[in-house]
Amino acid sequence: MLFASLLIAVAAYLLGSIPTGYLLVRLFRHQDIRSAGSGNIGATNVLRSGGKGLGAATFLLDMLKGSAAVYFGGLLGVLLAPNTPLRTMQAVAALCAVLGHMFPVWLGFRGGKGVATGFGVFLVAAPWAALAAISVFALVLVLSRYVSLASILGSISFPIFAWFLVSGPRPPVFIAVQFAVAFLIIAKHHQNIRRLLRGQESRFGASQKKETA
Repeated sequence: MLFASLLIAVAAYLLGSIPTGYLLVRLFRHQDIRSAGSGNIGATNVLRSGGKGLGAATFLLDMLKGSAAVYFGGLLGVLLAPNTPLRTMQAVAALCAVLGHMFPVWLGFRGGKGVATGFGVFLVAAPWAALAAISVFALVLVLSRYVSLASILGSISFPIFAWFLVSGPRPPVFIAVQFAVAFLIIAKHHQNIRRLLRGQESRFGASQKKETA
């Protein structure tokens, strides 16, 4: 089990650490997204700095790499540790993929905030809860136009939805990772939280010289 867990952890981290937003902006606009807007490599900053198409592509690819990490992590778990619960191995892959996105080795461990990748990992591991949480995200975004607030509330809601919507075995690691990923995403938004409390956070679609979300 130890070897399988380490292999899954490393593979999921490396897959999650692919800096899709950075690569897309480099490829199509010949710019470093880290020098634009908030400096974040995630979908929101890419959208604001690189255009709607690149922003949507970044969200989709970040989501897909998270889903792929959990899917293939589960397969490796079945092959290498058949006596270990599938969801335990999926949870290991989910956490490491999100950590890879947030702290990619390729960019000096300065990555995104994990919303799209977090959605992707749980779309495989806990699909109904993930869809419910992304619905909260969408609703809060429509009502408030704060991407950060939508991300925070969506993350908070996920473990709650998972508690009620996930059926079958729920190993302790599986439950712990749900809360860990939610905490990591919220922690990554600490500057946004400060701006929200001060009333200085920029709304989605707002035209400003320098975006900070």
